[in-house]
Amino acid sequence: MTLGILAALHDEVDGLIAAMRHDNARATVHRIGMRDYYVGELYGERCVLVLARVGKVAAAATTVTLIREFGVTELVFTGLAGGVGPEVRVGDLVIADRTVQHDMDARPLFPRHLVPLLGHAEFPTDPTLTGALRTAADRFVREDLATAVPAAVRERFGVDAPRLHLGMIGSGDQFIGAPATVAELRQRLPDLLAVEMEGAAVGQVCHEYGVPHAVIRTVSDRADDSAHVDFSSFLAQVASHYSEGIVRRLLSARREGG
Repeated sequence: MTLGILAALHDEVDGLIAAMRHDNARATVHRIGMRDYYVGELYGERCVLVLARVGKVAAAATTVTLIREFGVTELVFTGLAGGVGPEVRVGDLVIADRTVQHDMDARPLFPRHLVPLLGHAEFPTDPTLTGALRTAADRFVREDLATAVPAAVRERFGVDAPRLHLGMIGSGDQFIGAPATVAELRQRLPDLLAVEMEGAAVGQVCHEYGVPHAVIRTVSDRADDSAHVDFSSFLAQVASHYSEGIVRRLLSARREGG
């Protein structure tokens, strides 16, 4: 069993890479398609870590490489998202039970959101892996957050009592940062909780290859006209700790259970 872990931005995966290199002297790096794939043990489990970069094409290409070149048997995507659901706040965690490409539109040849010739608009995540990820996120928030992210940082960003949400995540090749765009997305996809730029591409590839996957996102903004404010600071000071801490919890629990 090999778990593939990918993210779009450096701060979302760098802490995990550092942990693998620190704990596993035999970790190797493979350069394929302008990406570095780190292979080794992470918290006692065999993993491949990679920075996918931003966007659906980048995520899909990286996912195919993880499956075909490294034989990963499961995938987890971690990173940031903009909150769209009315109850989703900055600092919350959204775990996908399914993903959709909100910018897929081949009308009139195919219905909106439907991936042409595949017959699917939504891509369910794996229930078992998603459940384990949800448990890991819950334990991180309850037991680790206070020490992982300093109180002053949590106060600055208003991250007091993060909540976990399970539901639809939408992916598209655009940064959502306008209230009018959010309103249109909510009308078109009423169940949508968060938006990002990669998860549904990973979901489609995993569906086509029959590989279980899960997607977890830290909400960095409300996808409105202030979405760009302090994005980099939130990523470095908050979200990076979420990613490392939750994956550590996930892998530790799998090792203890297995």
